[in-house]
Amino acid sequence: MKGKDSGEKVIWDQMRSSSGTPLHGPGSQSRATPKLLIWLILFVSLTYIVYTLKLVSHSRAACSDGDDIFSTPHHLTTKTTSLLTDDNVTQDTSTALVDRTAQILRLKSEPELEQTDVKHIVFGIAASAKLWAQRKNYIKLWYKPESMRGIVWLDGAVTNQTRDGLPPIKISGDTSGFGYTNKQGHRSAIRISRIVSETLRLGLKDVRWFVMGDDDTVFITDNLVRVLRKYDHTQYYYIGSLSESHLQNIFFSYGMAYGGGGFAISYPLAKALSKMQDRCIQRYPGLYGSDDRMQACMAELGVPLTKELGFHQYDVYGNLFGLLAAHPVAPLVTMHHLDVVEPIFPNTTRVQALQRLMVPAKLDSAGIMQQSICYDKSKSWTISVSWGFAVQIFRGVFSPREMEMPSRTFLNWYKRADYTAYAFNTRPVSRNPCQKPFVFYLSKVRFNSTMNTTFSEYVQHRVPHPLCKWKMADPARFEKVEVYKKPDPQLWNRSPRRNCCRVRDAKKKGTMVIDVGLCKEGEISEI
Repeated sequence: MKGKDSGEKVIWDQMRSSSGTPLHGPGSQSRATPKLLIWLILFVSLTYIVYTLKLVSHSRAACSDGDDIFSTPHHLTTKTTSLLTDDNVTQDTSTALVDRTAQILRLKSEPELEQTDVKHIVFGIAASAKLWAQRKNYIKLWYKPESMRGIVWLDGAVTNQTRDGLPPIKISGDTSGFGYTNKQGHRSAIRISRIVSETLRLGLKDVRWFVMGDDDTVFITDNLVRVLRKYDHTQYYYIGSLSESHLQNIFFSYGMAYGGGGFAISYPLAKALSKMQDRCIQRYPGLYGSDDRMQACMAELGVPLTKELGFHQYDVYGNLFGLLAAHPVAPLVTMHHLDVVEPIFPNTTRVQALQRLMVPAKLDSAGIMQQSICYDKSKSWTISVSWGFAVQIFRGVFSPREMEMPSRTFLNWYKRADYTAYAFNTRPVSRNPCQKPFVFYLSKVRFNSTMNTTFSEYVQHRVPHPLCKWKMADPARFEKVEVYKKPDPQLWNRSPRRNCCRVRDAKKKGTMVIDVGLCKEGEISEI
C-alpha cells in the first residue's frame, strides 16, 4: 500500500509540474456554480432597473408633450420595441432626460403670475345726467383716481364735468335701434346693459375684470379685490348676488346678479359678450331692466351666476341697521339704494354717515361690519359687535343662531308684503319690552401701530325704552363701549368663521371694554 501511495504521489507531482496549474475536480466545480448564479442575478436585476427607469422617464416626457396615453396602442408598441436594443435604450433615455430638463427650465424661466389687484379692475358706472350732481358724491367716497380705472357712462351731457376725484365721463352709444316693449320699465335699461361691452371696446390694457355698478353704489374696493382673487380671471366668470326681496327674485331671476349691488365679469367673458350682446338684446325686447338683459345673454353663453354674499342690492326701505348689524360671514363688498334708505348712522346726512364708515374700513377693511357674539355672564347679557358700525347689548340670553338673523328694522320693497317675502330669515326687533337692544354707534376709531391694534369707541344712541320689570342689571348706565381688535388682512384667506369677542374688566365707570379677534382653540359663543 505504501508503494502504491508513493507512485500516485509521483504521478500527481508530475501532473502539477507539467501543466503549471492545478486540475479542478468535481468538488471545485460545485463551489464555482453559486458565484456564476450571483453574477447572473445581478446582471438581470441591473438590466430590469435600467429598463424600468427608461420606461418611466420616457412616459413622463411623453405626457409633458401632451400625448394622450389612451389614444391608440401605437405609443405603447413603439416604446416596447425600442427596449429591444441597448442603443435604443441609451438614445431614448437621453432624449427623455433632455426633454424633461428643458421643461423644468421653461417653468423656472416663466415669471410668476401677478396677483389680482385693483389696477386690474375697470369700473363701469351707470349714471343719469339728471341725478349726477347729487350722486357723484357717492362715487367720491370710494373711487381713487390715482390707483383705479373706471368710466362713468351718462345718458346725456352735464354742465359741470370737472373730474375732482371722479372717473372720466362718457356718453353711452345710441340705442334707438333696439326694441323695448316693457310698459313698466324705461328703455335706458338697454343703454345700461351695454356698458360692459362699451367699456371693453375702449381697449384698455392689462384688464382682468370689468365691474359694473350704479352711481349710488358704494364699493369697499379692498374687499372687492379679495373676492376676485379667488377666481381665475382667464376663465368665464359672472359674479354677483341676489335681491333681498323674494318677490323680486321670482319676478326677475334667482340666477341674476342685480346691477345696483354690482357684479363682476372676467375679461374673456366680456369679450365673448361684446361679440353677441347686440343680437342678444334684440331677442328680449320685453324684459324690464338692464340686469335681466345681461343675465339673458349670460344664459345664451351658458355662464351661470357665481354668488358672493358681500354684494348688496338692498331692495328694502327704512333703516338698514338690522341687515348691517348681522352681516353674513363674508367680506362687505357693496351697498346700494343709499338714496332710498335712511342714513346708516343717526343724526347725519347719507354722505356723512358713509364717510364715517370709511374710516374703520381703511384701517381694517376685511373686518368691517363683521359680527361677533359674546355674553356677560355676571349680568346675563347678550352682546353683538358689528365691528366699525355698532354694538348691541340685550338683556337676557339669545342663542348665536338667533343673533345672526337680521332684525326687521327695514321694510319690504313691495309695501304690501310682510316679513315672509324676504329671501332670508329675519327676527323681530324684540319679543319682550325688556329685550329691546341698547345700541351704541361708532363715534371714533384709531390705530395703535405699536400694539398693532385698532381702538374703536361706540356711544349709546339715547332713545326711549319701554319699562322693564326684570330684576336685572340695566345696560342704560353705560355711556360707551370700547372695542380692541387687531387688523386681520388674511381673514378671508381662511375658512369662513365669525370672530369671537370677550368682555373685559373696565377701569372707567360707565364704559364696557370688549376684545374682538380670532377664536382661540376650543372657544365658542356660549354662556
